Amino acid sequence: MNTLSIKNLSKTYLNGVKALDSLSLEIGNGMFGLLGPNGAGKSSLMKTLAGLQLPDNGEIKFNGLDIVADPLAVKKQLGFLPQDFGVYPKVSAYDLLNHIAVLKGLSHAPSRKEQVLALLAQTNLYAQRHKDVHTFSGGMRQRFGVAQALLGDPQLIIVDEPTAGLDPEERNRFNNLLSEIGEEKIVILSTHLVEDVRSLCSQMAVMNKGTIIASGKPADFIAALAGKLWQKTIAKTDKTVYEQQFCVISAQLHIGRLNIHVYADKDPENGFEPLKPALEDVYFHLLTSNN
Repeated sequence: MNTLSIKNLSKTYLNGVKALDSLSLEIGNGMFGLLGPNGAGKSSLMKTLAGLQLPDNGEIKFNGLDIVADPLAVKKQLGFLPQDFGVYPKVSAYDLLNHIAVLKGLSHAPSRKEQVLALLAQTNLYAQRHKDVHTFSGGMRQRFGVAQALLGDPQLIIVDEPTAGLDPEERNRFNNLLSEIGEEKIVILSTHLVEDVRSLCSQMAVMNKGTIIASGKPADFIAALAGKLWQKTIAKTDKTVYEQQFCVISAQLHIGRLNIHVYADKDPENGFEPLKPALEDVYFHLLTSNN
């Protein structure tokens, strides 16, 4: 059983931006979803976990190893797919993956070749192994990114905003791939897309302004909102009035009118109808109540 323990992690950049603010988190095996709006500090946390930058304060321990004191210790067990995964021009998928494998220390040529071919097959890129990676579609390139992250059988895998910009079909293909690899390892999925966490992750946390505002099981969060959500369709011009009177957690435009979701312990009346909560409502409620 792998364990990742983060305690009181802080990071402030030279421009004064506090990206991480006494952040603490405990993560075990499986898919873990880290949700948060753009600018919440998710990428800063991912870079710190990957050893690409040092925190100002706090500790990170992976299976008892101190990542802050010895970043190389975790890099041997780490697979990282950053938000922007660049590739070399005019290099085939096989050659590039083999090159990255060498850089990762896979020195035994026969076993390295076997692993490279197996990962290309697992990511459904075997048929394209001789094609230049820079010609791949966005989804294919992301799947190649997963292949390189899996080299060396890492026990901690970090993927940062992996489905941003992918069409629905490629996103489903990519998410299916992630779910396959996320059973015996820690896979941290950093994203602002609630649907990715809902379909993949058994554990999750919501991050905002550099800190964790809630963590737990998606199903438990949803159950906690049962009986406390209400909806109503209103005119767009009435939005401000309703925001002054009720705890509006989200508003979605539909055929020229607004459908608003409101949090309340009891029926707010005024034409509101009860609403079965979804993970999106959990996310918006947490962000609204912690702003």
